[in-house]
Amino acid sequence: MDLRLPRARFPGPRGPRRLLAAAAAVAVLAGVGTWTAAASDDGPAVHRSDRMVDTGGARIDTSYFTAGSPDAKRPAVLIGHGFGGSKADVRAQAQKLAADGYAVLTWSARGFGKSTGKIGLNDPRGEVADVSKLIDWLATRPEVRLDKDGDPRVGLTGASYAGAVSLLTAGRDPRVDAIAPQITYWNLADALFPDGVFKKLWAGLFINTGGGCDKFEKQLCAMYERVAEAGKPDAAARKLLAERSPAAVGDRIKVPTFLAQGQTDSLFPLTQGDAIARGIRAHHAPVSVDWIAGGHDGGDSEQDRVEKRVTTWFDRYLKDDRSADTGPAFRVTRTGGVDSTDGAAQQRGASADAYPGLRSGPRAVPLTGREQTFDNPAGASPPAISGLPGVGGSRLSQFASLGVGVSVDFPGQHARFDSAPLGKDLRITGTPTVRAHVKSTSDDAVLFAKVYDVGPGGKQKVLPSQLVAPVRVADARRGKDVELRMPAVDHKVQKGHRLRLVLTSTDLGYASPTHPAQYTVALKGDLQVPTAPGVETAAAPLPAWVWWLPAAGAVIALALLATARRRSAAPAPDPGLAEVPLRITGLTKRYAKSTDRYAVRDLSFTVEKGQVLGLLGPNGAGKTTTLRMLMGLIRPDAGEIRVFGHAIRPGAPVLSRVGAFVEGAGFLPHLSGRENLELYWKATGRPADDAHLDEALEIAGLGDALSRAVRTYSQGMRQRLAIAQAMLGLPDLLILDEPTNGLDPPQIREMREVMIRYAREGRTVIVSSHLLAEVEQSCTHLVVMDRGRLVQAGPVAEIVGSGDTLLVGLASAIPDPLVDKIAALPGVASAERADDGLLVRMDGTEHAGAERLLPELVRLDVPVRSVGPHRRLEDAFLTLIGGGAA
Repeated sequence: MDLRLPRARFPGPRGPRRLLAAAAAVAVLAGVGTWTAAASDDGPAVHRSDRMVDTGGARIDTSYFTAGSPDAKRPAVLIGHGFGGSKADVRAQAQKLAADGYAVLTWSARGFGKSTGKIGLNDPRGEVADVSKLIDWLATRPEVRLDKDGDPRVGLTGASYAGAVSLLTAGRDPRVDAIAPQITYWNLADALFPDGVFKKLWAGLFINTGGGCDKFEKQLCAMYERVAEAGKPDAAARKLLAERSPAAVGDRIKVPTFLAQGQTDSLFPLTQGDAIARGIRAHHAPVSVDWIAGGHDGGDSEQDRVEKRVTTWFDRYLKDDRSADTGPAFRVTRTGGVDSTDGAAQQRGASADAYPGLRSGPRAVPLTGREQTFDNPAGASPPAISGLPGVGGSRLSQFASLGVGVSVDFPGQHARFDSAPLGKDLRITGTPTVRAHVKSTSDDAVLFAKVYDVGPGGKQKVLPSQLVAPVRVADARRGKDVELRMPAVDHKVQKGHRLRLVLTSTDLGYASPTHPAQYTVALKGDLQVPTAPGVETAAAPLPAWVWWLPAAGAVIALALLATARRRSAAPAPDPGLAEVPLRITGLTKRYAKSTDRYAVRDLSFTVEKGQVLGLLGPNGAGKTTTLRMLMGLIRPDAGEIRVFGHAIRPGAPVLSRVGAFVEGAGFLPHLSGRENLELYWKATGRPADDAHLDEALEIAGLGDALSRAVRTYSQGMRQRLAIAQAMLGLPDLLILDEPTNGLDPPQIREMREVMIRYAREGRTVIVSSHLLAEVEQSCTHLVVMDRGRLVQAGPVAEIVGSGDTLLVGLASAIPDPLVDKIAALPGVASAERADDGLLVRMDGTEHAGAERLLPELVRLDVPVRSVGPHRRLEDAFLTLIGGGAA
């Protein structure tokens, strides 16, 4: 089924025009934004403007990203963040979308980041109204494409909390044209109170992540305390959360929707995604569903792949690009086996032309087992363990995907029903169901249903995605027939394995009745297993060389002969540079498909041992391209890079002496810092003794945190762990690209000390950063680039110290008229107060200079304590590049 239908068929009902005059826009803005560059050197420069927006109920911290010609009209995209995060979490995606031709606005939701206001869990009068105000502002931007006055062409995307606000805004603001929510919910009441059972662990994490109960709206705080004390939700609690859920406006969401939902997600499981898909498809809008390998319990978030699908979705429905391939109507990532080369779980996509739902292609699997009675213990303790929602789920879900199960069901607290060994493989895709008769010695019974994959002999027992489904059976004292719906999963059960249905009276993640009771359960039919027969796993294609090798063999042989002479003539090592960490000579790289546009042009400089070199330049200066060539990732068009005398080529052996930190590192959150580093080094195939792990860790200064799981690390600790990873093997040349991104001032100071300590023993560090004040304190030397060329290179003191501004230290304060007299002196361009005296800028004439200024100050009876040059690196940098932004 082709879902790429004309946009005009799905605009949704248009409300009254929202005419927004420029004066009104100014009233919304709390202040003028600051523009900075924020892009890769290999694409158009992306500019970011930060500003606070007053939405009437809160001050919202925003960032606005654009690239390319300011005269071009472009669609807009709003990107929100997950619960507990801020706009900084989505900066990288915003930059990519801006470079792809969108005007992108990110924001920190109420109560998060620098935004004010109380957390309302996407209150229509709070967070959702804020987004509409942001759309109002986008409608005033001259570079944003409008469908009509006050109506910008706009899409929304984001994960979890932001995914829900995307849906809610689409249902409440008819100006929204397309959305791409991820791992989110349709009904928050159903998500936190599934079938009337309180999801206590996740609810507590919500409150804790939000900063405590006082950070929330009062009614939300009161609701949580009431439900937590009672151990079960009341009608008022369900109503409060349902009103703040997309389901409340589901009949008004009529825009093209790309939905990515997580398979390892006990917070917002696949059932929530199914409800979203069914709700929007009911209004005939295009919907594409993607079940990713990760989720709130960990696993692989597939971020790059999902972001590419989001971009093509917006290309189709915001840019009206009919050639944009939005992908299949349904896709699921299937995990199984281990890649022998790197130990990673193997993944392959399966797809279908239509979303199958959760009950497609049911297959009956008979279960055996008599009527069984089991206990709900006093205090609901000890609880059974399926997973550790939000805490250890990532580890357990990864084990499950690889055929290893971790779960605990206590004797006497569960019933068990088994199938016979399967005669052939069975793929479960959706929600298994079974009918059962439930009876309790109490009025209500709370059960937790799960289906295990049990290997031959019962030696291997796997709970797919570590998920369990709760069910509350009301009026169970007299006995009642109920349909038990197991968690929705995508899982392959191999031939010879059994399916095992387990019903427990407790589970760690949920609240159970604390009064002791006995439950009796008998099955009333077979287990119905959905198989989604229309979903086909992509076959592993034959390598292309299988087809073209016979015909091209002769051509390849000739090419090898023709290039053999060039390969054998590769530059020999230069003994004279054996002790020089880096020498770049005439380095040149053109932009792709261009003969006259250069990313780097005729660049030459040398770096010596013991230096901490700062690589500076505005966006588009060529810094990132230079670093990529230095690391052997791309080839220069001309020129040469030598590291310790050896010419750099992709895969050059000398690169083993180079360590690099570029755009952060990916760590397994469930492993400790030390375990992550040991695993990384093992993957390189180099001897363990060569890692110098302890030395690298001592320099990084992580201390006792090394034994803790990485998921408990702050951003600063993660950055230092990433630096430690780059330091493994104690490389002689260490390259750091924006190592202080996302760090607060104390963390930045710690990172500075790490770099200085590393270079202290004669090693060399090259750091690229936009934080000029930090570069000034941590670097010994600088290379300044602009438009691909070298502007200046040398020691920091030499570059900074050649300014035309003098700092006049004062022994006591002076009146304003005297400051004016100083400003009027010959050779003085201006004089202004500073914290430690006066800043006197000279005009460059023959009268300029401290030797001419000092007698004049004495003549005016100025209480001079000292006179000396004053110039910050920022001043020098702006002078060198002609005022461009870093």
